Amino acid sequence: MHILVTGGAGFIGSHLCRRLLNDDHRVTAVDNFDPFYPRAIKEEGIEDFPAHLFTLIEADICHTDTLLQALHGRGVDAIVHLAAKAGVRPSIEAPMAYERTNVGGTQSMLEVAQELGIDTFIYGSSSSVYGNNDAVPFSEDDPVPHPISPYAATKRSGELLAHTFHHLYDLTVHCLRFFTVYGPRQRPDLAIHKFARQLLTDQPITMYGDGTSSRDYTYVTDIVDGILRSLRRATSRDAPEYEIINLGGSETTKLKELITGIAEAMDISPEIKRLPEQPGDVERTYADISKARSLLGYEPDTPIQDGLQSFADWVTAYYADRPVLDV
Repeated sequence: MHILVTGGAGFIGSHLCRRLLNDDHRVTAVDNFDPFYPRAIKEEGIEDFPAHLFTLIEADICHTDTLLQALHGRGVDAIVHLAAKAGVRPSIEAPMAYERTNVGGTQSMLEVAQELGIDTFIYGSSSSVYGNNDAVPFSEDDPVPHPISPYAATKRSGELLAHTFHHLYDLTVHCLRFFTVYGPRQRPDLAIHKFARQLLTDQPITMYGDGTSSRDYTYVTDIVDGILRSLRRATSRDAPEYEIINLGGSETTKLKELITGIAEAMDISPEIKRLPEQPGDVERTYADISKARSLLGYEPDTPIQDGLQSFADWVTAYYADRPVLDV
C-alpha cells in the first residue's frame, strides 16, 4: 500500500514510517518541522529511509491546496494523521495555535482525503480527552464532555470532525487514543526525556506534585503495532466504519516509580526537587484495551522496565557526542 503519514518525521511518525518501509509499503510523509523541538532530532529519525519507497513533503497541514497539489496522482491508499501541536502545558499558553493546527489541520487533512478519494483515515488522538475521569480503566464508552486543557479539547474536536466526514462521505475512520507514548527519540518536552537530561547534567529531577499521579506508559513499538493493526482492519473493510480505540499499555506507573525506574536504568542516583502540580495535568491515565484486543488483536508486550532500559540506552548514546538539550 501507499500510506500518507502526517507528522511523519516526528517521534511516533518516524517509528511508524520505518515499520511501514520495512514491510515494503510506500510512504509519503508530511511534516512542517515545527520548531517546538530541534529539527535535527527529526531529521536523524528519517535520514536513512530508502528513496525509492519514501517521499518527504515539507508542508503545513493547514495548507490544503498545497497538499492537494503535491499529492495529486500519487495514489495514496490511506492517511495516518499524527501531525499536531503536542503538550498539555504549552497549549494553555498558546491555545489559538493549538486550535489552528490540531483542529484546522485535521479539517484540512479530512478534506484532502475526501478530495483525493482516500477512504481510510487513521487519526492519532489522545488519552487526554478523558480528563480526570472517575471510572478506571478508561473505556471508549465513557463520556468525555469535560477536557481540562486546550490540547485535550482540540483532540476531542478532531474525533468529532472525523465522524462528520465518516457520515457525509463514507470515510472509514479509526480514532486511536494514545496513552503516554515513550521510547527512543521521544520528544524532549516529555517527562522521561526531561528526567534523563536532568540526570545526565547532575540536576535535580523536577517532580510536580507528591509523585502519586500515575500514567499508562506505552512503549512506541507497541503503539506502532496498534496503528498497523488498525490500518489492516480499516483498509480491508467492505463497508465504512467509525471506531474510537484505546491504545495503551493497560497498566499504570506512579510518577515517583517512573523516576526511580529511569534513574536505575541509567545507573544514576536522583535528587528530587518537588514542585506544585501543574494546571491541566490529569491525576491518572489507565487504558481499557479490551476493544483493541477484540477488534485489532492488539496486545502490548513491553514491560515498563524493559522500555525504560531501551530508552536509557538510546538517550545515553545520543548525548554522548552532542550537547545535552536544556531542560
